Amino acid sequence: MLDVKSIDVRLGEKLVLRDVTLTVGTGQTVAVLGPSGSGKSTLLRAVAGLVPIESGSITWDGQDLTTVPTHLRGFGLMFQGYALFPHLDVFGNVGFGLRMANLPEDDMRRRVAATLELVGLDGFDNRSIADLSGGEKQRVALARTLAPEPRMIMLDEPLGALDRALRERLMVDTRRILSDGGVTALVVTHDREEAEALSDRIALMREGSIVQAGTLPDILARPADAWVRDFLG
Repeated sequence: MLDVKSIDVRLGEKLVLRDVTLTVGTGQTVAVLGPSGSGKSTLLRAVAGLVPIESGSITWDGQDLTTVPTHLRGFGLMFQGYALFPHLDVFGNVGFGLRMANLPEDDMRRRVAATLELVGLDGFDNRSIADLSGGEKQRVALARTLAPEPRMIMLDEPLGALDRALRERLMVDTRRILSDGGVTALVVTHDREEAEALSDRIALMREGSIVQAGTLPDILARPADAWVRDFLG
């Protein structure tokens, strides 16, 4: 379980996160939802260890991660632009982290095959990244994040670069993939529909603070303030 308690993050002179508290239970998907510039991606990067926290704590199952380097936290991070390697085929992209971890070749091939099957891309091993559609690239990026079997994955606007029709289909598919894999996930998005489709719980963020968290029906029934009511429409 991820437990973020009262963290502040300062970038330069600006306090970007203020007293942020958030919990993600094992096997649960939580979406951090808010407008652009509200601090969502900074929160993701703080949890990943890519930006330091000024105060508060970030723990996993009680272990303090404050001084733990990014590569030792056991989290997978998928960026909005996917950051796929154009010189590697689908197999090479999905297996990249496994090679870096020196997983034996046979084990790596089994892991890549199982992960591609999970995301619906079995048989795509030798495909060039340049020949993939936007939805296929999203699935490859998700497979690459899942293949090392991280204890939690973090998705930064995972569907933001896709057209609406494809986004709607992939919202359902991504939710299924996370559920079938029993994955613990933290998702950042500015889109209410995406947050609702992908997550078990939602944390609403505004100006560097989480203003309300819970299931969408509960938040809609009892919004914390007028901004929450208006933002959720």
